[in-house]
Amino acid sequence: MDGILNINKPRRRTSFSIVAVVRRLSGERRVGHAGTLDPEATGVLPVCLGKATRVIEFLMDTTKSYRAEIELGVDTDTYDATGRVVQRGDASGIGREQVETALSAFRGRILQTPPMYSAIKHHGRPLYEMARAGKTVERRRRSVEILSLELTAWQPPLVTVEVVCGKGTYIRSLAHDLGQSLGCGATLQNLVRLRCGLFNIENAVSLSELEEAFRYGHWQKYLYSIDSVLSHLKAVTVSDETAWAIKNGQSVGIGSGADTGEESLSALSADSHCRAYTGDGCLLALLRFEPALGRWQPAKVFQ
Repeated sequence: MDGILNINKPRRRTSFSIVAVVRRLSGERRVGHAGTLDPEATGVLPVCLGKATRVIEFLMDTTKSYRAEIELGVDTDTYDATGRVVQRGDASGIGREQVETALSAFRGRILQTPPMYSAIKHHGRPLYEMARAGKTVERRRRSVEILSLELTAWQPPLVTVEVVCGKGTYIRSLAHDLGQSLGCGATLQNLVRLRCGLFNIENAVSLSELEEAFRYGHWQKYLYSIDSVLSHLKAVTVSDETAWAIKNGQSVGIGSGADTGEESLSALSADSHCRAYTGDGCLLALLRFEPALGRWQPAKVFQ
């Protein structure tokens, strides 16, 4: 049971609870999600089973797309609707053009301060635990990338934006910072993840649909293969001899011409990673090129 499920996470469910449901339904012990969604957020949550848990990092590194509904004129301690209101501001004079201008400052590579109510650890302790205890600590600003940020609906005091961003971006912080920029405060009211890498919300399966699929034995139709999330990497088919070496954790030399697999690997030596397949088309491993050695090192072996 190796693969990835594209689940549409419902509101008021933690990402961990979705993992627990999949573990119960599938009987597979190795289950993990790729990118936490807050309990109040909905949308795409890729859940990896079996050997697919070994490619979670590649899903975490992909771009993500969100639809965020932001309320102007209110600040909460969590930066979203679940928190305690700490300040209210006058947003009546804020117009669409002002919001558009403010949004332009958040496009591209920006510095962002994570919210106190987050899973980031401070001296080994999650920030949200400290926040619940009434403590606030200095958080280091982090560089994140906003690839696209567009205003899609204007119903003051509600602003709806669509965001395409890189790893580590907090949409709650983006909402808070927008409010600070406008001088009236703002908080995130609703968040939907529309896409995570190749997984989009149009193809996401609901929990009820997934439970029914497991009940009647057709859950496989919702399972994506492991290599679907590695499709951006070039692929090579290796000989049985090379496959044996890879399976045993041995690095593979290139350019020797010993077999067609190594010749193909030689052609790929400019790339840092590639997918290796056996002659029958099965995903064998993810290989990492070591320039200093001129060899391909098995990074993850799946067979």
